[in-house]
Amino acid sequence: MFRRMFWFLTGAVTGVWATVKVNRAVRRLSPDSLAATAADRALETGARLRLFARDVRAGMAQREGELHDALGLKVHDQPPALPAAEEHPGLTARNTDVPAARRGITYNAYDRKDEH
Repeated sequence: MFRRMFWFLTGAVTGVWATVKVNRAVRRLSPDSLAATAADRALETGARLRLFARDVRAGMAQREGELHDALGLKVHDQPPALPAAEEHPGLTARNTDVPAARRGITYNAYDRKDEH
């Protein structure tokens, strides 16, 4: 009698355990869960890349300072300013905010002269 009850309870516990495991796997492998997991990992990877880039920039700045000190070069606080467009008459800025028709650009798809 005790032997049958033991095996019955063992089977019941095993069945409940297996059901819980299968339900968790089904939930974990659902499309919504997979998408959320992928998004979380992408955000985590992006954060790690940003930290790496920041560390690299800090190391580069430190090494550049060491090289400047070793070579006795003068360190400028800011890079030299670029010349303005007004100083160079050949350089004009293109206005891309204005629609093409107002800038004098016309295009008619029916004016093509394709030879068939």
